[in-house]
Amino acid sequence: MAQGSGDQRAVGTTDPEESSPNMIVYCKIEDIITKMQDDKTGGVPIRTVKSFLSKIPSVVTGTDIVQWLMKNLSIEDPVEAIHLGSLIAAQGYIFPISDHVLTMKDDGTFYRFQAPYFWPSNCWEPENTDYAIYLCKRTMQNKARLELADYEAENLARLQRAFARKWEFIFMQAEAQVKIDRKKDKTERKILDSQERAFWDVHRPVPGCVNTTEMDIRKCRRLKNPQKVKKSVYGVTEESQSPVHIPSQPIRRTTKDDIRKQITFLNAQIDRHCLKMSKVAESLIAYTEQYVEYDPFITPAEPSNPWISDDITLWDIEMSKEPSQQRVKRWGFSFDEILKDQVGRDQFLRFLESEFSSENLRFWLAVQDLKKQPLQDVARRVEEIWQEFLAPGAPSAINLDSHSYEITSQNVKDGGRHTFEDAQVLSWNNQAVLCS
Repeated sequence: MAQGSGDQRAVGTTDPEESSPNMIVYCKIEDIITKMQDDKTGGVPIRTVKSFLSKIPSVVTGTDIVQWLMKNLSIEDPVEAIHLGSLIAAQGYIFPISDHVLTMKDDGTFYRFQAPYFWPSNCWEPENTDYAIYLCKRTMQNKARLELADYEAENLARLQRAFARKWEFIFMQAEAQVKIDRKKDKTERKILDSQERAFWDVHRPVPGCVNTTEMDIRKCRRLKNPQKVKKSVYGVTEESQSPVHIPSQPIRRTTKDDIRKQITFLNAQIDRHCLKMSKVAESLIAYTEQYVEYDPFITPAEPSNPWISDDITLWDIEMSKEPSQQRVKRWGFSFDEILKDQVGRDQFLRFLESEFSSENLRFWLAVQDLKKQPLQDVARRVEEIWQEFLAPGAPSAINLDSHSYEITSQNVKDGGRHTFEDAQVLSWNNQAVLCS
């Protein structure tokens, strides 16, 4: 009844591509919920609890849910299990029977499973008319557990003003729903009332709570059919409540140009360099192992950081002219490490000057400095770099192939911070070859 089973899970299922982008998440949650309610495979114990003057049917405790999640999903940390349970509860699949805030607690708080009819995978987008019927129905039943909360009473007053012209119709619908509910068994009615309340706690949450039904605009843009179909929770068929269907656009026939574009795109995809996940993981592990002694989060810094300790040895080392052994070792990792370190650049420049081949590095440094110049100085600095390194008869001419030289010559006419981009890449490659 209130508990779903394997066959109930099929209620309202739709094609994931034509539905909410959250459908993948919903399917995974529903798999967990189905297993959680399956007694044959060791599900959560669902029981009826005796209270002072009444019975509380079909409930589980928060502790039971957390322990089940830890056992069946291989979760070691209880905090993680509570967090996962709260995420499931926020979607409305599990809810506390006496609280409007959908969250999970690792204690004796009673929870109940939502009926499959109200699962978010049914792509609900209930209208305010349905919400008004629900709140109006609650006011007609003189039961303490159905009393409106303060925010619900405010919502009802606001809806009554908004739907003043059709309030009689809403009131009649609410009366009809109350008559139907009174024909049901007392226990069944108590369960359905709580499930209906939880449904509206998801779609009209308590002020301050996150509305999990709101769609991420980035996901909506990826949808083929992002519009949800509005449907009434209570089967209202009044004209203003009729479902809204977006007319489909006429399908355009594929042209030869479309085929050519698709072929070009697919050829480009074939040429792309694809890596297996195992290779990516292997490279990531190798990188981490290589830099582990330079990561202060993993290996304590030696000497210690003077900003968080009283030791100023690090500053003394930085002021010395000779680089430390650890620093020199890092330069050997890659050419980038040398260029990123000011001391490394100075040492490398000194070496190149002794070999009478420092023009490539000086050009690279000049271009890097150009990118940081104020806009008013960019044109002047571009001309200086051109005259020093690339102009005919330049005092520190660098070697460029004819294609790169031609592109750079055109760029200089309209100088900008990235005028020498191609020449800088070639210069960097020349230096990398020299270092290797």
